[in-house]
Amino acid sequence: MTNTHKDALFVLVKSLSKSEKRQFKLYVGRLGVNTDAKFLALFNLLDKTKRYDEKIILDSGIVKKSQLSNLKAHLYKQILVSLRLNPVNQNIRVQLREQLDFATILYQKGLYKQSLKILDKSKYIAIDNEEKNIAYEIVELEKLIETQYITRSIPDRADELVVQAKQLSEQNVMASKLSNLSLQLYGLMLKVGYVRSDEDLIKVKTYFKNKLPKYQIDKLGFREKLWLYKAHLWYSFLIQDFLSCYKYSNKWVDLFYDNKKMIQLNPVFFIKGNHYLLESLFYVKYSSQFRETLYRLEAMIEAKSFPKNDNISSLAFLYINANKLNLHFMEGTFEKGLYLVKIIEYGIAKHKDRLDAHHIMLLYYKIASLYFGVGDNKNCILYLKKIIDNKNLKMREDLMCFARVLSLVAHYEAGMDYHMELQLKSTYKFLMKMNDLHAVQKEMIKFLRNLGGIYPSDLRNEFQKLYNELKKYENHPYEKRAFLYLDILSWLESHLENKPVAQIIREKAMQQTR
Repeated sequence: MTNTHKDALFVLVKSLSKSEKRQFKLYVGRLGVNTDAKFLALFNLLDKTKRYDEKIILDSGIVKKSQLSNLKAHLYKQILVSLRLNPVNQNIRVQLREQLDFATILYQKGLYKQSLKILDKSKYIAIDNEEKNIAYEIVELEKLIETQYITRSIPDRADELVVQAKQLSEQNVMASKLSNLSLQLYGLMLKVGYVRSDEDLIKVKTYFKNKLPKYQIDKLGFREKLWLYKAHLWYSFLIQDFLSCYKYSNKWVDLFYDNKKMIQLNPVFFIKGNHYLLESLFYVKYSSQFRETLYRLEAMIEAKSFPKNDNISSLAFLYINANKLNLHFMEGTFEKGLYLVKIIEYGIAKHKDRLDAHHIMLLYYKIASLYFGVGDNKNCILYLKKIIDNKNLKMREDLMCFARVLSLVAHYEAGMDYHMELQLKSTYKFLMKMNDLHAVQKEMIKFLRNLGGIYPSDLRNEFQKLYNELKKYENHPYEKRAFLYLDILSWLESHLENKPVAQIIREKAMQQTR
């Protein structure tokens, strides 16, 4: 009977701020008859309880079991209506929908002229703000009204509406094709990660070429360009062309800075575009521009003029902190980044209902890498265990694979090698099952397996052999992805030069900025 935190109504109630709860009660109390309503009593009960339990609700006497489902549905709807009336949620999209509703009501009352006046004004606001789906709906309603109420004030009215409908339809079709392609490529990226072979590469290239619609860039609006750049970005990520990732994520971000009002209308896309630009800069190791882009994004989000809501707050937490960790990885300042662990743990707890599992696991992997960088291998293992033990994680198979490889290395570094053989077999079996056993991983597992039979005096030579072998794959089109998750070469160099791994990475970063 108990289903903690899984009930949609309970999650919605718990997501409300104090001001939103106060507004809901004012909204309910606008008519005296509602003050003793059952749905308000249920709201107050859910607001006070820490977990959802139907037994508690039924024992309260508010409602019978047979009526509970309907009461919950009614309360859910009333909360949404209240939230819709909140000025915070009154963006252009909501306002246009409201005007379309008003025009429909006026039309149904036979007040055609008044309806057309609202529609005409709303249509140009929609087009100006790139809300072309709503604009198309408006034109279709205008056409419907014109068949019943012929206006003589505008010559050739029918032709004008037909042309507008055709243009908007073509633009919407183009945006739909590009958004479909972008979404499918993104799904492929989440599922399997980067291409792993020539066969994979050919499949992805063929798929992208066949699905990409023909277009003229100068005829595309903001929305169509945005989806075009997204599609190219995911394609570039899949084939590990990180310079192209930088190119298209930069185009994405510049598109917003060139159309600044779109930042207000689409803050989520603005934040995500900046995140992928930062990710691209991380992969091409351009630390100075990375830092500049990160600080600029953080300043934009914190500005009073930037939109504020729960979704934006969650995304800002995720992307700002993930990229702050990446900056420490790039510069080898692992110890300076340790303060972020508590901030991230607190943020995960606060935003857990709005963060998907694979993003949380990605944060855990970054924290594990941070601890590995400072030599705290036990904490590294602890965070990797959260990923390895997650049986429900269906996405980012590549992340799950490298978590196991890093765990093996961390166990070796911590001197916790008493179960190493068992772990090696388990990791090998997992990688085979995932079809993710590549040359870099094979060499790592072979090295770790042979460690038990190596004399301490020969250890340096074995590290050198492994380094020489892995160095071959640093720029390999398919093997190089291993180095994106774990800087194995810097780890080996730390053993060869008898220096902390953080120092090795810092020295490399300094050489790149000269």
